[in-house]
Amino acid sequence: MEKTLFDNIEFVERLESLMEGYESTDIEFKSAKGGFPGSLWETYSAFANTQGGVIVLGVKEKDGHFMIDNLSEDQIQRYKSDLWNGLNNKSICSTNILKDSDVQDGEYNGSHVLVINVPRAQRTQIPIYIKNNPDNVFKRNHEGDYQCTPDNVRRMYADADVEHTRDSRILPEFTIEEDIDNESLQQYKRIVSAHSPSHPWLSLSDKELLKKLGGYRADKREKKEGLTIAGLLMFGKIDSITDQYCCPNYFPDYREYFSNDPHARWTNRVYADGTWEANLFQFYLRVYNKLAAALPKPFALSNGIRVEETSAHVAIREAFINALVHCDYSINASLIVEQHKDYIKFSNPGSLLIPMDQFYHGGESVCRNKYLQQMFTLMGAAEKAGSGADKILQGWKEADYRSPELKERTQPDKVELKLPLVNLLSADILSYLKSHYGEAFNELTHDELMTLATCYSEGEVTNYRLQIIIDKHSADITKLLKALCDKGFLTSYGFGRGTKYQINEEYELSSLQNDDSKGVSKGVSKGVRSSSEKVKKDILEACSDYASIEEIASKVGKSIVYLKNKIIPQMLKDGLLEWQYPNAPRHPYQKYRTKK
Repeated sequence: MEKTLFDNIEFVERLESLMEGYESTDIEFKSAKGGFPGSLWETYSAFANTQGGVIVLGVKEKDGHFMIDNLSEDQIQRYKSDLWNGLNNKSICSTNILKDSDVQDGEYNGSHVLVINVPRAQRTQIPIYIKNNPDNVFKRNHEGDYQCTPDNVRRMYADADVEHTRDSRILPEFTIEEDIDNESLQQYKRIVSAHSPSHPWLSLSDKELLKKLGGYRADKREKKEGLTIAGLLMFGKIDSITDQYCCPNYFPDYREYFSNDPHARWTNRVYADGTWEANLFQFYLRVYNKLAAALPKPFALSNGIRVEETSAHVAIREAFINALVHCDYSINASLIVEQHKDYIKFSNPGSLLIPMDQFYHGGESVCRNKYLQQMFTLMGAAEKAGSGADKILQGWKEADYRSPELKERTQPDKVELKLPLVNLLSADILSYLKSHYGEAFNELTHDELMTLATCYSEGEVTNYRLQIIIDKHSADITKLLKALCDKGFLTSYGFGRGTKYQINEEYELSSLQNDDSKGVSKGVSKGVRSSSEKVKKDILEACSDYASIEEIASKVGKSIVYLKNKIIPQMLKDGLLEWQYPNAPRHPYQKYRTKK
């Protein structure tokens, strides 16, 4: 067999790391015992249209157990040929987005397997469809592959049209006099004047200004002109915006959750309640100050323009405006901004137009609504609205907050960006690390400290996650993590690239074990058991009534990952604890109680 792109050890490590993660949104195992699986094309379409993923051919997963198909080398070579033939056959698949390096084969425990890495397709290639049917399109969620509805497919084709952005559509049925909120437009002009007093557009009439902004447009080929979607969204009256010919699903919603009562809904809300013209311009002015107030340093606005700010303020503003200009206002879902005590979350309808990796690693951004982008840019709300991923990440990094978390959800399509307001080097985290590691804490480098703080704050960490937090190459982070494990600061589980690291909850005991004598080692083993027994005793006391894993971790002073992976399962097995939802162990609101 031709030498694979993995040598044997690397191939085994990668395959085992994939199997460690089980099937998920980005991993799919397929049996090929009975021949080349036809369902592979649905998964290929789904991965390509979402965020990419890995297909493993020759391994079947059932109830968390993996079964090898015992395929021969000849079979895998035939399947590889079937794959490439199908990728280049328009009657099977619309577009081939794979390179040679994306398809790798190797041997595992005497059986041969095929690993296919499917990247996310480029914006102009989406949707990837199959069986020569442009409507036969799939996407991926936690349940697996699902066929897109006609509305889903229509929006995907619209996103692929880079020449005509969503907000450029002309609405000839609407007029400036009847449908634009004049107060909003004049207030916008005053803000632009304060930001850029000599700007030539300020001398234009309202209609000409809207033309320059893209809020009013003439199409000579179609022989029509009028207000655009962008013009109405930014400056329109709420009844006009929600008209059936514009954006009937439009509903911007800001919510504050500051109550200590877990059953409280929200403590404050800004939404289209009929008392104000809830266009995007007014929504931005009302909400931004509330978001900026969450930051530790004071912040002031003069006529809506920033006066003094930190990089964290820039990050919040960029994140907010990104949500507004990337939103797909045709989806029946709300644009929601949530402010909690420990995080801010922006949730906008629509799918990502770039691979998620590109958000974290920078690069050219793609904007769904370029005219809205231009309107926010002119008023000085952001230097380059809609492409502020670098500013968001940098601002949060400089503030030593936990790094932002980006998620893409489906059915309906939504993009969520969470900005944690938890300082990685806060007094609470530093106090824990100092008490846990003792004198060794003083010897930690900054990168080691950030790694341990992230582990403690998030429960666990991976090499990929640290690449976002620490400005180092993946290979250097691997050495850093190995060194922390060698010192006993961290423990690891998983294989290869799927390895995860967590705080060594028994650091003091394990460090004694590394000292020297066999006698000490025996005593340490007993000490470890004693430590675990104390944790179990504390848990039983904390669970006199049903308690969540987060509540238990807070009460006993241990990390969620440690309890979830090592302690709680054993206590359930031993009959010491019981589930609140015994028929649904993975229930999202699962709680535990001491068994009577």
